[in-house]
Amino acid sequence: MNVFIATIGTRGDVQPYVALGEALHQAGHTVTICTSTRYAALVTERGLQYGQLSDELVALVETPAGRAAIAGAGGSIGGMRALMRLIRQSIRIQQDLCRNGWTAAQEATPDVIVYHPKMAIALHYAERLGIPAVLATLFPTFLPTAAYPTPGFPELHLGPMLTAAYNRATHHLVRAVVSVVSRWLFASWRAEHGFPPQPWGTGLLHRDDGTRVPILNGWSTHVAPNPPDWPRQGVATTGCWVLRRQSDYTPPRALQAFLEAGPPPVYVGFGSMAGAEPAHTTRVVLDALAQAGRRGVLARGWGGLDARDCPESVYLLDQVPHDWLFERVAAVVHHGGAGTTAAGLRAGCPTVVCPFFGDQLFWARRVCDLGVGPAPVPQKQLTAPRLADAIRQATEHIAMRQAAATLGRALRREDGASVLLPVGACGGRGNALR
Repeated sequence: MNVFIATIGTRGDVQPYVALGEALHQAGHTVTICTSTRYAALVTERGLQYGQLSDELVALVETPAGRAAIAGAGGSIGGMRALMRLIRQSIRIQQDLCRNGWTAAQEATPDVIVYHPKMAIALHYAERLGIPAVLATLFPTFLPTAAYPTPGFPELHLGPMLTAAYNRATHHLVRAVVSVVSRWLFASWRAEHGFPPQPWGTGLLHRDDGTRVPILNGWSTHVAPNPPDWPRQGVATTGCWVLRRQSDYTPPRALQAFLEAGPPPVYVGFGSMAGAEPAHTTRVVLDALAQAGRRGVLARGWGGLDARDCPESVYLLDQVPHDWLFERVAAVVHHGGAGTTAAGLRAGCPTVVCPFFGDQLFWARRVCDLGVGPAPVPQKQLTAPRLADAIRQATEHIAMRQAAATLGRALRREDGASVLLPVGACGGRGNALR
């Protein structure tokens, strides 16, 4: 089987799909990962084929304007304006991505296409090639449910019937917006390839003929069970798609020495989400660690979390495999991205989530509801005393630590990338997606 996987975004949007591709490759399939150029080495070092996409979109988000837009996505007026400017600037880039992805898909000659929601154009590639497609997601959205609002929307408690109606409405609203935007964004590509305008109600989850696209969910039901009102056919939640570290990995000597020089530290990293004022965020984190009396490991990330004068009790790092580091820390503090959340929970670490927006809010609620971390500390409310209190809870609350360890053991027994493979959608290995 020849599988084409299309994804775009930060490392958290790419690494799980590389893990999925590696599992397919090890099962004997040919796999192409189509993503931005900065991840080419990550793809090829795992023995997978690489399909090239421009790095412009990710680079745009890394600019000061991009950071301001990310920081403002949580709700400020100025931030929302910055977000709208970023969207306008990205239109030409996204249209180029549509064309580049199509070139890569043609070169790969796939039998099935698997796509991240951010690369929804890949469904149209599949229709043009006359092959099946699978939507692969990292958090629950697009499928309406009464159980919870779509990630990014607040939870409201309005009584059972009104709450259920509100929750479903948020999912339908997001689907409608995505449908309208994608219909407009993909119109030129479809016209170039002889397709009529995309029928209303199709696009991300439905093919042009109205048939539903199978969905593969890359998270664990131990963390987020499938709601009872989801379809029973065509939806599979497999467990996390974990990219194992290379067997010959050796940590930096300085990091190893730091870890051995005292009690387990607290990991703090916000990935691409340090906000519009990373220096201020860093100062808050350092003060919180000091107030909590804890050593720390700070991950810079490309969001800019940084400190020029770290105290001896804090180690500043660039990049270390989470599955190696998280086994050696007392707790993890992060923005709540799906991948980082999964890595911390798999390691059995109590987790403090400081969410910005989107699915980060969903995972923050799940961590708290499962009792494996304190109440979230939203970035807009991030202060040293609040973060210090959350760190104390995560490192000193015995029941919380026990719950995290128990959940970690359950998650480590799963192998989501190998249990169910997307080729099952077209009669290959794995048949849960019919």
